[in-house]
Amino acid sequence: MTSYQPNLLIPPDILSVKGLTDYIQALLEDDALLMQVWVEGEVSSAVRHRSGFFFTLQDPQEQVCIRCVIWNSYCEQLVVEPEPGEQIIVLGRIRLYPQRGQYQLIAWQLLPAGEGLRSLRYQQLRDRLTQEGLFDPLHKQALPSYPQTVGVVTSPQAAAWGDIQRTLKARHPGLHVLFSPTQVQGKQAPEAIVVAIERIIKDGRADILIVARGGGAIEDLACFNDERVVRAIATCPIPVISGIGHQRDETLADLVADVCAHTPTAAAEHIPRLSDWQVDYRSSIARLYIILNRQLDLAHEHLLHQKTRLQRLQLDRRVEREDRVRSRLQRQLLQATKQRLGQAQQHQQLLQQQLLALNPSAVLQRGYALVQTTDQQIVRHTHTLHINQELQVQLAEGTFTARVSSIQPPALKSDHDSQR
Repeated sequence: MTSYQPNLLIPPDILSVKGLTDYIQALLEDDALLMQVWVEGEVSSAVRHRSGFFFTLQDPQEQVCIRCVIWNSYCEQLVVEPEPGEQIIVLGRIRLYPQRGQYQLIAWQLLPAGEGLRSLRYQQLRDRLTQEGLFDPLHKQALPSYPQTVGVVTSPQAAAWGDIQRTLKARHPGLHVLFSPTQVQGKQAPEAIVVAIERIIKDGRADILIVARGGGAIEDLACFNDERVVRAIATCPIPVISGIGHQRDETLADLVADVCAHTPTAAAEHIPRLSDWQVDYRSSIARLYIILNRQLDLAHEHLLHQKTRLQRLQLDRRVEREDRVRSRLQRQLLQATKQRLGQAQQHQQLLQQQLLALNPSAVLQRGYALVQTTDQQIVRHTHTLHINQELQVQLAEGTFTARVSSIQPPALKSDHDSQR
């Protein structure tokens, strides 16, 4: 076995300490990954200085540490401050200090790691969805009074599915249950839950949807805090009942659901029971019977009142008297109508005779003609004509074109005519 032997030959170029340091600095500070890097670790020591926080981040399992600093300009924006023993996530970049030959993590933001980070993400998502109005009670849908089909989204292996089946069978044996199986834990669960909800919606038969899961650790319920699941429930066209975890658990799916029952069994209990329907039915029949009897009594009283009034008014004689008056008025109206109709016919005949007398066609029938120029101007005087002018002559039957060959001046009126 041979071991590595360094080359003892002196190279032509020898780096200075600064040259080597500059080379290392360029490698560290120009690396794309190290320009903005997220680092998780435990704070082993922390000191607040007037210029900022100086702390050390270590990996407890490997006994590896890195020095960190966050300057005062970023301290006011910190989500958490570095405390010894706390697990945090640091966002920053790597810088090399040539004077000391050491590299350091220049931090911009500190976040809690583990459970703290999960709580922070939960609160940020909850605040954002609250601002959008997804949890507003005004957007909640009311449960139908008499559902025929209920959809259930849960795991087929979970105890929740058995609890829901037993509860629905005991409370509502005639209810149709439409089961849409899904994962309710793990990284693939959010997408699977969304698909299961969409499956129920696409089917179109369910009147109510139950989204359920049994109890578990906070980490096991994380899929019901996923934004995709929350929005799928918010946009569901049918009312959604959430039954997730135990009474103490609360997820974003519970907040956005139309009814939050906290447990699978309680969710199933929100479905109206058949016995409740029967009680409502009997109660409605009783109320209807009371209302009808009351209406019948009122109608009977009104009928008796009207009979009394008729007797008091002696309706028969009054009707006979009004019938005689109606007959007289009818005769007068008929007579007046006939008289007006005869007058109108005579006037119409007179107007018709006048119209026939004034009709140009009637004049033409007596042998007269209508003379017009080519531009449809009626010829009334000879002084408007000239030799070779074309004229249109209309007779009683047909028209023809004439040409002026001579023009005679109008005859002088006699004394007799002038006197007239």
